[in-house]
Amino acid sequence: MEEKKNAWNFPYKTYLNILHGPLELIDVQKLADGCTDKWYNQTLCKVNDSVVRIGVLEGEYHWHEHNDIDEFFFVLDGNFLIDLEDKTVELKSRQGFVVPKGARHRTRAPKRCVILMIERADIVPTGD
Repeated sequence: MEEKKNAWNFPYKTYLNILHGPLELIDVQKLADGCTDKWYNQTLCKVNDSVVRIGVLEGEYHWHEHNDIDEFFFVLDGNFLIDLEDKTVELKSRQGFVVPKGARHRTRAPKRCVILMIERADIVPTGD
């Protein structure tokens, strides 16, 4: 229970509003360049029943899981770590990884990195 309490105290900036509709240009670089937050997550667009989000990250997120939803992470710039219960996966620029539903995980970025995430639109980013 303490982890959930700490998760809410961490200055995560998570915006679930959809910035762009169909047929709109999405300038990911401009969004990343303008970001000053240490942990920023913004929904870019909706594609069918999923959303694409940008993350500009530095530091670590809390341990959590999503019982019914897979998550896809794709690194645009930097290095990104995904801690699982039995291993850590390191992603470098232009690498991706799926965390399957039910897998307890924590994400980390030792230095500022920019990622894209694809997940079902009804996901609760902080976990179930």
